[in-house]
Amino acid sequence: MVQAIVNISEDANKVLNILKAKYSLKDKSEAINKMAKEYQDVILEPELRPEYVEKLLKIQKQKAIHIGTIEDFKKKYRS
Repeated sequence: MVQAIVNISEDANKVLNILKAKYSLKDKSEAINKMAKEYQDVILEPELRPEYVEKLLKIQKQKAIHIGTIEDFKKKYRS
C-alpha cells in the first residue's frame, strides 16, 4: 500500500465526506480509493484483448441482414 500526504480543496473534502457516508467507508483513504475505482471503470477505456479485436473485425466484415419493417422483424424472430 502506498501512503501519501495530499492537499485537497474544501470542495474535494466535502465530496470525500459524502462518499464516506454514502458507502459507509471508514476513512477518506477508502473514499479516495472508491473514487479512483469509479473513475477507472467509467472514464478509462479498458484494453481489448487481441483475439477480441480479431473477432470484432470479422463481425464487421459480415453482410448485414435486411429485416424490413418492424412487423417483418417480429414475424421472423418471434416464436
